[in-house]
Amino acid sequence: MRCTADDENGMLQPPISTAACAARVPAICRRCVVLCLLSLCAVGLQIAAAAPLRVITSIPPVTDLVRQVGGEALQLQTLVPTGVSSHTFQPTPGDLQYLTRADLVILNGLNLESAIEKLVRCCGNPKATLLKLGDQTLGQEEWMFGFSFPKSQGNPNPHLWLNVDIAMRYVELIREQLCALDPQHGEQYRGNAARTLDHLSRLDRCITTAIGTIPPPARTLVTYHDAWPYFAKRYGLSVRAVVQPANFAEPSAREVARIVDQLRRADVPAIFGSELFSSKVAEKIAREAGIRFITPLYDEVLPGTHGEPQHSYSGMMQRNVATIVAGLGGDATVFEQCLQDGAVR
Repeated sequence: MRCTADDENGMLQPPISTAACAARVPAICRRCVVLCLLSLCAVGLQIAAAAPLRVITSIPPVTDLVRQVGGEALQLQTLVPTGVSSHTFQPTPGDLQYLTRADLVILNGLNLESAIEKLVRCCGNPKATLLKLGDQTLGQEEWMFGFSFPKSQGNPNPHLWLNVDIAMRYVELIREQLCALDPQHGEQYRGNAARTLDHLSRLDRCITTAIGTIPPPARTLVTYHDAWPYFAKRYGLSVRAVVQPANFAEPSAREVARIVDQLRRADVPAIFGSELFSSKVAEKIAREAGIRFITPLYDEVLPGTHGEPQHSYSGMMQRNVATIVAGLGGDATVFEQCLQDGAVR
């Protein structure tokens, strides 16, 4: 390779070698070139280091717990839209674009999001980490089956997060996984998780206190959707009946008659509806059984709108507990005061 150069008078000189041409470049300019190249490399490394962890979640309550731990360090996307049941949700082709770019996919597990899990395993990013919270929280001997989740079908009730003590374990698992994949933000994740756990611990104690105000004979839940056995076990309630069948369809006339008869004999005060499964059947059952119909209870939908304090996992649980306590004859003001004071009464 050859290059040309002008003399001091601006006259074009004969071609010279590249090496000789380079030698004529002042040393300070060569140093500038090197420094510029190093600077560009450093900027590139900073951009790569600052790229947020891409996290995909399934249901809004899990998404909120991940958001509380990850904060602004994450690029977070939830797949199950608000108002759509995770039991019946089917991923769309558009969801695949999120999964193929994901670093981490966080699901509740216990077969709740089997359609999403299949898509992750067959078509998602093979380098992405899959975290199934429920599977790492309870052993099989602790799984609960029941009305809509019969043991004969092999799928346990997956609604673990409505037990706040279990939700705290979810937070710990989320923290550990985020720190492992993104140690650069580890201190931030640990600090966020500590604050979240402190709040949830207080919420858990206040729920126990509030449920204690319900007269013992009335500590019975009858719900439309079978989402509450882990909650009931934690806080001293019993689930007497569930309206919705295992296939998530409306109950038949025979099933309605059976439930009405059961409720009449059990002398329960109320039946609680679902925010996801609006049904006139539950109201009919309440009328025929002579009990109150109270709606809704939230198990997947976060109340309020984005940005409001109640639009969170904690806000969802606070609304549920206030509804249950008041509906069963307890004192909901004790719950509110407990949360404000930060003390168990």
